[in-house]
Amino acid sequence: MKKSIRLLLLFSILLIPSISCLANHATSFFNVKNYGAIGDGKNIDSKAINAAIEAASLSGGGTVFIPAGNYSCGSIHLKSNITLLIDQGATIIAAPVNAENGYDQEEESISVKYQDLGHSHWKNSLIWGYDIQNASIVGAGWINGKNLYKDWVPGSKQDANKAVSLYRCRNVIMRDISIIHGGWFAILATGVDNLTIDNLKIDTNRDALDIDCCKNVRISNLFINSPYDDGICLKSTFALGYARPTENVTITNCQLSGYDEGTLLDGTYKRSNNPEYGYHPTGRIKFGTESNGGFKNITISNCVFDYCRGLALETVDGGLLEDVTIANITMRDIVNDPIFLRLGARMRGPEGVPIGKLRRIKISGIIVYNADPSYACTIAGLPGHPIEDIQLSNIRIYYKGGGTKEQAAREIPENENKYPEPGMFGIPPVYGLFVRHANDIKISDVEFNFLEPDYRPGLIFNDVNSVDMRNVTVQRMENANAIILKNVMNFNILQSKDIEDQKLDSVKEKTLN
Repeated sequence: MKKSIRLLLLFSILLIPSISCLANHATSFFNVKNYGAIGDGKNIDSKAINAAIEAASLSGGGTVFIPAGNYSCGSIHLKSNITLLIDQGATIIAAPVNAENGYDQEEESISVKYQDLGHSHWKNSLIWGYDIQNASIVGAGWINGKNLYKDWVPGSKQDANKAVSLYRCRNVIMRDISIIHGGWFAILATGVDNLTIDNLKIDTNRDALDIDCCKNVRISNLFINSPYDDGICLKSTFALGYARPTENVTITNCQLSGYDEGTLLDGTYKRSNNPEYGYHPTGRIKFGTESNGGFKNITISNCVFDYCRGLALETVDGGLLEDVTIANITMRDIVNDPIFLRLGARMRGPEGVPIGKLRRIKISGIIVYNADPSYACTIAGLPGHPIEDIQLSNIRIYYKGGGTKEQAAREIPENENKYPEPGMFGIPPVYGLFVRHANDIKISDVEFNFLEPDYRPGLIFNDVNSVDMRNVTVQRMENANAIILKNVMNFNILQSKDIEDQKLDSVKEKTLN
């Protein structure tokens, strides 16, 4: 008898934690269908989803589960300590945009003066989170923003135009979901710290990711197709009411493209040259153009660019762009500058802010094939404000070719306060690399080639102090120049094919062949 009692007590001791675990699970898992969601694609389900989120929040947090089905929704309010789990076969669909379908109006903004309107509002979104922490959007399901606007009309209070927007948040994870037609921004994160975005597929009509004024960001394993706008775009606006840098960011193992919208996710990868964007789809990874706070301590690695634009690093509103490493990138069918570095003076920000700086950038391990000949790689600062400390190494670039002698004679305008974008200087007088207003440029193990004849020089250095080149190959036509130097100091070139080793202290104008 005593032995039976002891066994019963032992069984109870072992069973109680299991019962407790089941009870905790039961109170931390919230199926939206238990709150009235239908999932038929007709009824508006955002009210039920928000009820499930509210219940989870009141209980201290948990997982809000969206099972297979089509959920037509207005605005969904993400809260702290909530995981929104979109299951395989489940799609959150943006309902037609109006108040009756539960969309929220855009809020009053701290600042609307120094940034685009899309960076001034967050609540006019399909899914939004405001001042939250410890939140996730995960699962193998989809977000379809088919009714979200790609444009926004000021004063139109119901123009929802973002799939997911986050403002002043911390400890956020987005993983495994797919987004199609994400609106003005598929994901807008402003002032979000400790942000992880992993294994997403985004096939959208405007920007895929806008990471703005964020710190400690991990972006990895993404497939992004954005023919009409940027793929991964780092920004640092004045949207928080003050200038805050985007810093401590890693971007790795991502693919960027500009195929026709929708054809990444359906696997057809079409390139119809839609007249809406002509023959220049966008895609790409870009820093800027919003650049009040600047960009610091960023790495980009192991990425593929296919039929889109190249890398663009820009600061034009007074911010610092510094300490960036880019490595192991392949690009094919690139429609503008494969590499574009721009320090400008648009200065859209409070008065008295000095011109920023662009410095300490290392780019290596880059392969580019079939790049557009109407563009070249560009490193362009301002008179008296040079770009500084740039290293280019282990790079192979193959341009289509076709440049003319007339193009080689072009003078490039400064365009100090213009919107920064590859092509802002017009057709370049080089096919390979144009460097102006820069200090301390190191180029090693780099090749510039063309696939069809091109009568422009390979490189131009203008107003540059300290150039070190080693093992550089510059393809050129007969009687064309390899390198042109204008107002260059401390120039060195060694061990470069068909170019004599030279050390020049000061050069007013000289050609190297």
